[in-house]
Amino acid sequence: MSRYAHLAYTDSVLRMQREEGSAASGARALAHGDAPEPIGTREAAFIASRDGFYLGSVSETGWPYVQYRGGPPGFLHVLDEWTLGYADVRGNRQYISTGNVRADGRVALFLMDYARQARLKFFGRAEIKSLGDHPELAERLDRIRTDGRVERLVTIRIEGFNWNCPQHITPRFTQYELSAALPAVRAHIAEVESENAQLRSSRAELADRNTTQEQRLAVLTQHTADLERANTALEEEVHRLRTLVATGG
Repeated sequence: MSRYAHLAYTDSVLRMQREEGSAASGARALAHGDAPEPIGTREAAFIASRDGFYLGSVSETGWPYVQYRGGPPGFLHVLDEWTLGYADVRGNRQYISTGNVRADGRVALFLMDYARQARLKFFGRAEIKSLGDHPELAERLDRIRTDGRVERLVTIRIEGFNWNCPQHITPRFTQYELSAALPAVRAHIAEVESENAQLRSSRAELADRNTTQEQRLAVLTQHTADLERANTALEEEVHRLRTLVATGG
């Protein structure tokens, strides 16, 4: 983040780093020089996978403005290792970002991957270009773009970028990310429900068997009680007969 640090670490920022004890890490970032770094394969892949980004611009009165730009993954194109571009479609027609860029092309971009807690930040210089004056660029940016009427083209010459740490990025998932993950979840749910149905069926069969066994046990218990009563009666009769024989009666 050498170039990014040289742009971001102003005198007031450096004072704050000294006050908060992070001056050493800030100095390391500044030690690498301030030559712009080209967009690498990792950055290009990340950009192509994003379906939106936050665009920060600054007004002539010095007030910052942040706008969200969304579209299908890849609508923010990597034109070369130094340049990004996208087709700007009609929105609410306030044209705050467009007006700011015309006055001062300096912009900041935040590209977020909430699901993986990743963030890529850019400093760049944006330029507004007309469709008629740049037909080849218009055709290229039109291949993947946001739905709607294209009003202009925007290119951004990258001055520096920085991968931010994942700390404090709340994981969130887009509809596309969920739709890709849900089939496996639904299949697992169906498998669990099938196993559950089989277990319930087996449980019902065992309950039926237990009921039958309990009924059989009740019959055997009753039969045993009847046999014990009959045996007691026989023993009493044998005792009576023995007594009669003994007494000659």
